[in-house]
Amino acid sequence: MNDLHQAARRCIGASDPEEKLRLTHETWLALQAGELRPDPSGPPAEAIGAPGRPLRPRLVEARHVPQRGLGTPEGRAALVHAIAHIEFNAINLAWDAVYRFRGFPADYYRDWASCADDEARHFAMLAARLAELGHAYGDFDAHNGLWEMAEKTAHSDLARMALVPRVLEARGLDVTPGMIQRLRGVGDERTIGILELILSEEVAHVAAGTRWFRWCCERDGLEPRATFVQLLRDYMGGNVRGPFNHPARLAAGFDTEEMDQLVALSL
Repeated sequence: MNDLHQAARRCIGASDPEEKLRLTHETWLALQAGELRPDPSGPPAEAIGAPGRPLRPRLVEARHVPQRGLGTPEGRAALVHAIAHIEFNAINLAWDAVYRFRGFPADYYRDWASCADDEARHFAMLAARLAELGHAYGDFDAHNGLWEMAEKTAHSDLARMALVPRVLEARGLDVTPGMIQRLRGVGDERTIGILELILSEEVAHVAAGTRWFRWCCERDGLEPRATFVQLLRDYMGGNVRGPFNHPARLAAGFDTEEMDQLVALSL
């Protein structure tokens, strides 16, 4: 197999986490080595469906995922599990960006394959931390919000680049510092180290979303700031949650006018 799109599809379809991680790392290495490339003559992307995932965790509505305090190992394990689930979904989202959307420059595919490899590494670190806390991925209920947005934006690369990396994944930039502060209060330096690494690397992932969202806008003759706000209204009712991590978002390609718009929408 030398078609990058089909290799990405194979990564998405893997249901065993270890297999998904192995295929993700192998595919990224093969792309770097020049052994994979997008094949414009290959089969078109199939309609989006559920990605490969293990039987557990049980997926529930977000409001039904229990909130636990961090004062106990169980509570910290639940937090680590929730973040691990986000990273697992992020692997699939990055590969779907490679598989589904055709006709981009080579750098687009490298960006999202690199992101998939990062997310796989993040998941592995969190799974190892879960094991240290006496748990495994699947032990707690989780929700499917990230993949639901992938389904809603399957028809539009513009909407996908705007709403998955620049809204849902960017939310991680906003909330992770607060998690770190709470974990510092209970002395969990091991988990803090993992989250600090993930936070630093997620800035680049959101920046990739910004870069390719603006590329799509230029291709389609659209003004990026107004288009972003319109997509927020069309897909999310204009509902945006603050507060925002301004330094991280600015580092990820948001500008001050966009940040002012987000703050206004969150009020």
